[in-house]
Amino acid sequence: MGDESTESTERAGTEGETAGAGGRAGLVAGVRAALGPVGVVLPVSFTGLPPIDVQRAGAGRLEQAGYRTAWTNEVVGGKDALVQASMLLAATRQLVIGTSIANIWARSPQTLHAAASQLAEAYPGRFVLGVGGGYPQQAEAAGRAFGSPLATMRDYLDRMDGPTQPPAPAADYLRIVGANGPKMLALAGEASDGALPAGVPPQYTAYTRELLGPDKLLVVGMTVVPDQDRERARTGAREMAAALLARPSFAAIAAQIGLAVPGDREPDDELVDALVGHGDPYAIAATARRHLAAGADHVVLMLQPGGEFTDGVAALEELAPAVAALD
Repeated sequence: MGDESTESTERAGTEGETAGAGGRAGLVAGVRAALGPVGVVLPVSFTGLPPIDVQRAGAGRLEQAGYRTAWTNEVVGGKDALVQASMLLAATRQLVIGTSIANIWARSPQTLHAAASQLAEAYPGRFVLGVGGGYPQQAEAAGRAFGSPLATMRDYLDRMDGPTQPPAPAADYLRIVGANGPKMLALAGEASDGALPAGVPPQYTAYTRELLGPDKLLVVGMTVVPDQDRERARTGAREMAAALLARPSFAAIAAQIGLAVPGDREPDDELVDALVGHGDPYAIAATARRHLAAGADHVVLMLQPGGEFTDGVAALEELAPAVAALD
């Protein structure tokens, strides 16, 4: 997939019947419209995977609340994102389901491509594949060496389009890469239909849009701490912002946009506001609006992991009227 124009032409000709005459650009435009401006990550619980009936009910509630898109994560050895997506697609009427992300250590690239193609065939226009490299611990769990994240991801994307036996369905789907650092974002723009950075400030969203250009899909994951109590919300948001700043990759992010990272000090209010949507629903919608204004096509609201699934669904339902106004 080093030559994106050749690759895109071949894929549009052999698989891209749903993309129409516009090829990959037409497919991106269609998915961009289907996603809507704001979606949600299904709540992630550390106490165990909720029963599937609870997951189905939660997805239905989010759809009824007005969200057009929900995203699901993957835990190597603990949850299969494609299986979960299939069950949730079957349980909802129009909800788009995306993976954020399908982990490259969980399955072979050809298997991922075949599974995504089958979901696209079964649910036209309702599935988006987000694929990502995960963490060294996940590679170790799969009995693999983590290696160079950039080289590993490039190789994986290349091999996704290798021959399968039997051939994968001809249905096309949108493929984006979970990417935060500048080099991985550049790869996402070169070898996929777009990128999914997460936990970044709006200034970095603007940088990412400039890097990707106008024709790629840009989905931005935004951490949220919903709470009507402003002081309590800010305390929680400051803790989340500190955790984001502690990521090794954040230094590269800050360098690209000239952001001063506070080091050992707590992040100031301006930086907290940029990194974490917090407070009442309209305050969170205002932070999402900043990402959309900076060039995001779609903002994904991400609750802090660890809460109970049904509580998280209820919190996202409360946000729905405010973020619906962004549509």
